[in-house]
Amino acid sequence: MTDLPAIQHDAGRQRFHLRLEGHEAELAYHLQGGALVIDHTGVPQAIGGRGLAGRLVQAAFDHARAQGWRVVPACSYARGWVARHPQYADLVAG
Repeated sequence: MTDLPAIQHDAGRQRFHLRLEGHEAELAYHLQGGALVIDHTGVPQAIGGRGLAGRLVQAAFDHARAQGWRVVPACSYARGWVARHPQYADLVAG
C-alpha cells in the first residue's frame, strides 16, 4: 500500500488538499462570522476508497479547533463525517 501524503493547507485559496498518484483531492471552505464553512469535499474516483475525504474533513475540523472557530459542515460528506465522529460535535455551529 502506498503511504498517504500529508494534507496541505492553502489558506489563501481556502482549501485543504493532497496529491496522490497524479490526482488531487480537496476540501474547499470559506470563513464566515468566526466559522469555517465546509463547502465541498472532492476525491477523484481513481484515488477513492482510501479514507482521503475523511482525512481532509478531520484536518479542517482540527484546524478550526486550533483557531478557536466553529464549523459549518455545509457539504453532505462533512455532515455525515461529523455525525460519525461525535468527538468533533462540539465544534459544529448552530
